[in-house]
Amino acid sequence: QMQLVESGGGLVQPGGSLRLSCAASGVARTYYTIGWFRQAPGKEREAVSCIVTTDDSAYYADSVKGRFTVSVDNTRDTVYLQMNSLKPEDTATYYCATDPRIRYCSVTEVLPYNYWGQGTQVTVSS
Repeated sequence: QMQLVESGGGLVQPGGSLRLSCAASGVARTYYTIGWFRQAPGKEREAVSCIVTTDDSAYYADSVKGRFTVSVDNTRDTVYLQMNSLKPEDTATYYCATDPRIRYCSVTEVLPYNYWGQGTQVTVSS
């Protein structure tokens, strides 16, 4: 059973930065892609970013392109989402997800991830 744990959320002023982490563990620690998603109250879940951990190819939603950067650490067990120039509209609960069956990234296609973290809250407010 694979487990994902997000951390790093918090309250930040507009224009500020946060770095989210997604740590993977469990016996089935075989995955090729990790996606980042967010969901604000009353809104649908939105794909934010995705990384192919085998070659570090990264993909971003237009709403965060140029401000967010996704990366994977050397152990391939933790994926980061560096968020800069944060805006109030970035306020949401952020989730990471993965599935060993999924070997490509997309921020426009709904991919059937089976493993999700519990989420971490990001609030951008003055």
